[in-house]
Amino acid sequence: MKMKYFCFPFVGICTLFLTVCACSTGEAAASAAGQILGAGSEAPVFLACKAASETEIDFQFSRPVKVVSLRFSPSLAFDSVENGSTVKVNIEGNTTPGERFTADLLVEYEKGNTINVLTPLRTRNNRVPALRINEVRTEYSKPKVEFIELKILEAGNLGALRVYAAGNYKNPLIYEFASVEVTKGEYVVLHLRTTEETNRDEYGKNLGESGGSEADAGARDFWVPGTAKLLHKTDAIYIVDQDDRVIDAVMLAENPDPWWGKEYFAEAADLLFKQGAWKSAEGKIAGPADSVNAGATTATRSICRDETKEDTNTAADWYITASSNATPGKQNSIKRYVPK
Repeated sequence: MKMKYFCFPFVGICTLFLTVCACSTGEAAASAAGQILGAGSEAPVFLACKAASETEIDFQFSRPVKVVSLRFSPSLAFDSVENGSTVKVNIEGNTTPGERFTADLLVEYEKGNTINVLTPLRTRNNRVPALRINEVRTEYSKPKVEFIELKILEAGNLGALRVYAAGNYKNPLIYEFASVEVTKGEYVVLHLRTTEETNRDEYGKNLGESGGSEADAGARDFWVPGTAKLLHKTDAIYIVDQDDRVIDAVMLAENPDPWWGKEYFAEAADLLFKQGAWKSAEGKIAGPADSVNAGATTATRSICRDETKEDTNTAADWYITASSNATPGKQNSIKRYVPK
């Protein structure tokens, strides 16, 4: 029997396609495959692929397998393959940090049965720079779109870094960077909609390549495809590397409620606390009252980090700017919103 797996570019989500059914990975998929194949012939489950180093890519299965064929697109040369529960592929030479490939892997297990895995992957990025989420706009008012601004604290490469917004709960992964070199002090603006024909992702040296509203020739601009709303006044924004380590985060709340009304915000608060990326002033898991109060933010009043302060991973680092003082791609305005 031949079966086929397809792994899509969302963290931990892979799907097993059999002749008549589809199951998620893990025990459920293994059980379903076993029922179809018969007792004692349970098929291996493809679990994940990962760039273990700049020269090694690992494909993980629930049981040992033997590689029959392997192709990468675009072409990627490799000099050896080690079979087993973890298939280890040694790449020839160095790769570009965070470069995207698709792997087409055919493996064999007992009695000649085979599994075909088609999965996206990114090469290893060992040059991730220190960075901070620096400014956020959650509101849209044409032509001004929502954005997340990053400030680069040291030179490096953003390849394979992922940007999440928990409030976009059906698909919290809203952007993944391709390989791009950045320098210390640089501002990177991720615009959360693409609304104009002149919007361009600035992966090269020309920071004036992108046109469109609020594209800045002194900053590096990127644009999320589509026009859907991805960010809200109550949200959790975080940047994650290839090891699922949270590099930086900010939690927002429209109202200072005692606890989160949605489970996905509570889960995000727990994740960010455990990783040391966000906490309450008392050093505990954050609730809405421990997050940046975003109730007064508008399309012209952005949510800004105080760039003069050390990062405490708390709401004390943040403020709302005065009207008409959003500064995507530039140093944050020191003018603050004062409630009437």
